[in-house]
Amino acid sequence: MRFTEDFMDEIKARTRVSDIVGRHVKLKRQGREFAGLSPFTNEKSPSFFVNDEKGFYHCFSSGKHGDSISFMMEVEGLSFPEAVERLAGMAGVSMPAADPDAARKAAQSKKLINWTEEASRFFQQSLRRNVGADARRYLEGRGLGEADWARFGIGFAPNSFDALKNELINKDAPMQALVDTGLLIEPEDRDRQPWDRFRNRIMFPITDSRGRLIAFGGRAMAKDAKAKYLNSPETQLFHKGSVLYRYPEARKALSDPKNAARGLIVAEGYMDVIALARAGFNHAVAPLGTALTEDQMGLLWRAGPEPILCFDGDKAGLRAAFRSIERALPLIKPGQTLRFALMPDGLDPDDLIREQGASAMRKALDDALPLVDMLWRRELEKEDLSTPEAKAGLKDRIYAALREIGHEGVREQYKTALLERFDKSFGRPAFKPGRGGSTWGRKKGNPPPTSVLKARMGRYDDVSMGRAPREKRLVQAILDTPSLLERVDEIFFELKFDTPALIELQKCIFSFWRDAIAVDKSSIRAHIVDNGYAAHLKLFTSFGKNLSALAMTEAGASQDLRETEWLKEAAAHQELDVADAQRAEFRDRMNAVLQANDREAMKKLMRAAIATKR
Repeated sequence: MRFTEDFMDEIKARTRVSDIVGRHVKLKRQGREFAGLSPFTNEKSPSFFVNDEKGFYHCFSSGKHGDSISFMMEVEGLSFPEAVERLAGMAGVSMPAADPDAARKAAQSKKLINWTEEASRFFQQSLRRNVGADARRYLEGRGLGEADWARFGIGFAPNSFDALKNELINKDAPMQALVDTGLLIEPEDRDRQPWDRFRNRIMFPITDSRGRLIAFGGRAMAKDAKAKYLNSPETQLFHKGSVLYRYPEARKALSDPKNAARGLIVAEGYMDVIALARAGFNHAVAPLGTALTEDQMGLLWRAGPEPILCFDGDKAGLRAAFRSIERALPLIKPGQTLRFALMPDGLDPDDLIREQGASAMRKALDDALPLVDMLWRRELEKEDLSTPEAKAGLKDRIYAALREIGHEGVREQYKTALLERFDKSFGRPAFKPGRGGSTWGRKKGNPPPTSVLKARMGRYDDVSMGRAPREKRLVQAILDTPSLLERVDEIFFELKFDTPALIELQKCIFSFWRDAIAVDKSSIRAHIVDNGYAAHLKLFTSFGKNLSALAMTEAGASQDLRETEWLKEAAAHQELDVADAQRAEFRDRMNAVLQANDREAMKKLMRAAIATKR
């Protein structure tokens, strides 16, 4: 639904931000503003301010800023239309007329929810009657008493094909409405009557992000049941991949300033979530029998930046954790990641809490691994790494995983972290100096004399000198656009340069690349200066750029164009090192891949040529 400016202005004029925020945050007036503890972080000194005159709130501890609507979306987990509707109700403003189809669908959904709520009351009553005796004994054996049944809305579906149907039909429920809610199964044979979907099962209510009852999950009492857990089918109300069990309650618990957690806890099933809540971890949720979907991850990140996924520590649990990584990598970004808590001894959270107590669960959560650690473990454990080929395969898998990360900055940080682990575990190939034979690096504060520097630099302004200008362009492109290293690092560090000063810069850049966390123009130049090579940078202040050099470093050039032009320069440089008998073949093959604009093939051909000269 689209809302006019007049409508939005009207509801904002009739409500104060402090009134909306004050339902969740204890505010104290400070001059023209109100102050309170942030609802988004765990803090001891107020850094959250509300200004009614300007109509906004600002949280200095989390950086979040917005109006009444955005606050309700953040804290109560509402969508924009839902927040507007809630605010309009508080303001006493009628919602604008929706289109007829939307209004009809909303009215139908409301009726279906009413019948779902009636079903829940029936299930809860059945649990307390004679028919629910076995279910009560089971729940009590799991440590759940009557207070827990009420708190979590637990019920029981009798072992009958028409107990629920008869109950609701007697309350004037339309048969089709009960089919539409998923409570009844409609047979293909139209001559037969629909029957109860849930039979002889302990029932758990499922709500949407607004807390509306939309579906059920049922645990079978019979040991030979075809499905231990059975959820409602997809309906107008219920889309399994877009819902998390107990999400509204968990998000509210997480927003409590006393809760220091940075995200929700995600367990596997209903009983795990209930066990966690009873142990004090009220910010726990569960997907509904499937791996986390993108929509469910979106719900998690709306609540907090670092949800913790709980998995059994056995092979099956690890496989499930690894599947979650596949889904998460394209979505992660700053302030949006995952952590992984592996349960000890293959226990699930319910077992762990009952056997070892809440403190053991707390330790498992405190020890939760960052996503980058689990990604490294996933790739490390795929095969035995005792051979060079297997190690090369590991590196290929790392690069393949990196390509799945959508956010460029996060991808760069993951590359640094994962390749550092690879180097630490398996060693990095030693850098082979070029023909100049100069030594590795130089200590800070010990630059060579000016006359020596000039001798090392050579006459770079003379383009007739062949290799030197091209070597200079290759280094200059890296200095001006360090992001090129993400694509051409292996080739750049293996190229053989003739000019001593450029050999030293090449090696200095290598030492930076090996250890750097952030890769940018200023940091790479600072590293060069720190290692005593500040004078070398003067080589690049007055050097005229040819068309290829411009393409490599021009601000508006795409990364693909920069990479292609750099590889062309590198190929021309490398051609001089190829044996005379093979030079024509190398040139023909390089021209072919250039015409196809196949950068990976270009790099492969370059690596092969470099390898033959080692």
